[in-house]
Amino acid sequence: MEQQFARQLKKGALEMLVLALLDRRASHGYELLLRLKESSGGQLVLKEGTLYPILYRLEDDGCIVSAWQSPTGEPQTPKTARKVYQITGQGRAVLAEQVEVWRQFSGSVEQVLEGNA
Repeated sequence: MEQQFARQLKKGALEMLVLALLDRRASHGYELLLRLKESSGGQLVLKEGTLYPILYRLEDDGCIVSAWQSPTGEPQTPKTARKVYQITGQGRAVLAEQVEVWRQFSGSVEQVLEGNA
């Protein structure tokens, strides 16, 4: 039961977390996986099969854009190019809304857990 609960919480927050990471700097998919794991102290470990549908949906919604880039100093070839994602102005607005909703929600949960509601 605990794992299912944790998965549902994670699922609801992933889009916001991806936008937050991209707000800090543009990244390719694998880098996003590493940054999410590192910044969460190893608590948020995703598989590519979870991340890429989120990225595609965010791109379809106009929240992020992508471009093919090669690592610095290397010539761009199909084998070296990576898709790098960058947040848009619309994505920043969506992120701000999601953060506000998250803060209200988590504050309400804390009130209930502490018995202040």
